[in-house]
Amino acid sequence: MEFGVSTFLTDEGIGPAALGPALEERGFDALFLAEHSHIPVSRETPYPEGGELPRMYYRTLDPLVALGAVAVASRNLLLGTGIALIVQRDPIHTAKEVATLDLISQGRAVFGVGAGWNREEMRNHGTDPRTRGRLMDERVRAVIALWTQEEAEFHGEFVDFDPVFSWPKPVQQPHPPVYVGGDSERTFERVAEYGSAWMPSGVHPKELGPRIDRMRQVTGAATPVVVYAAPHAPEALEGYAGLGVERVLLYLPTLPEDETLRTLDEYAAAVSAHR
Repeated sequence: MEFGVSTFLTDEGIGPAALGPALEERGFDALFLAEHSHIPVSRETPYPEGGELPRMYYRTLDPLVALGAVAVASRNLLLGTGIALIVQRDPIHTAKEVATLDLISQGRAVFGVGAGWNREEMRNHGTDPRTRGRLMDERVRAVIALWTQEEAEFHGEFVDFDPVFSWPKPVQQPHPPVYVGGDSERTFERVAEYGSAWMPSGVHPKELGPRIDRMRQVTGAATPVVVYAAPHAPEALEGYAGLGVERVLLYLPTLPEDETLRTLDEYAAAVSAHR
């Protein structure tokens, strides 16, 4: 089992150029960054975890720009979106941004995708929350077409363009891995259709085992599982290892640099027994 970190990078916490080397120095192999373009003041949609929405949601850096800074400051770290809110993103721009990240990192980009939860945020991007699942599927497929076809075209309900040239192409072939977030039956179908891995968020091992079984029934394959926002408690890490999880992305709180480095030291000690 491999170990990485998932976090919200903001203007108030450790910077990306400092975080990347700090992770590699402590033996972590991946960094996945959350995304929120903005948070509407109305706050009609309840926060999934309950209570007030944490401050970091309001101040999140753009994940692909931040990962570009990490790419330059690191050597081997996997650089992932966790998750890119593809229902709020133009697929042509997104395909170019991820391919550019893959190029400058020499093939280390991972495209984590999901449909999101904040309905007001989606509406501000012109997205109807009721159709966001179908929109997500089309945009992901359109991105893959732009990555893999020299004269890419796509014709769907929401995404439609005639043949175009779109470069750079990704370094990874046939394209960067697509990690699918979510925990529904349709999520598992998406993993089967275009995913490289399933990326559940914050799920304890006791609840995760039956979901892995169901996911693999749907996909019909030993699909890798990458747990996003995972706890670092020893019993949780033992549980994930017992389930055959490929990679655990420990949840790193958004803190100033000195506090972040101390937290990473604690995490490195916690995972040392599982390497």
